[in-house]
Amino acid sequence: QVQLVESGGGLVQAGGSLRLSCAASGRTFSTYAMGWFRQTPGKEREFVGCTDWRGSLRYYADSVRDRFTISRDNGKNTVYLQMNSLKPEDTGVYYCAARPNLTPAQSIGVPSEYTYWGQGTQVTVSS
Repeated sequence: QVQLVESGGGLVQAGGSLRLSCAASGRTFSTYAMGWFRQTPGKEREFVGCTDWRGSLRYYADSVRDRFTISRDNGKNTVYLQMNSLKPEDTGVYYCAARPNLTPAQSIGVPSEYTYWGQGTQVTVSS
């Protein structure tokens, strides 16, 4: 069992930065791949990025590549999402999620393939 708690959301102007954190409980955190998703009202949950259990493999949605960076510190049971050059379209509730691994590769952006979810943190980017 893994419990996830996101933090670090808030209101920021376009062009600004935020760093989200996702703190996990459970001794098996370091064995899980971690993903970030976001959602706005009336829309489906959207894949942002993910990383393998070591943090050495990282994948991003095209919309955030080169602006967002995922990292993790297994010693602290935490995964991070550094968001730079934020745009109003980045607004949404951001969720972290855990899954045993990132195979098959075609499934990394599929929410139902993730086992555990946090409660989400709101990010609002003003223009």
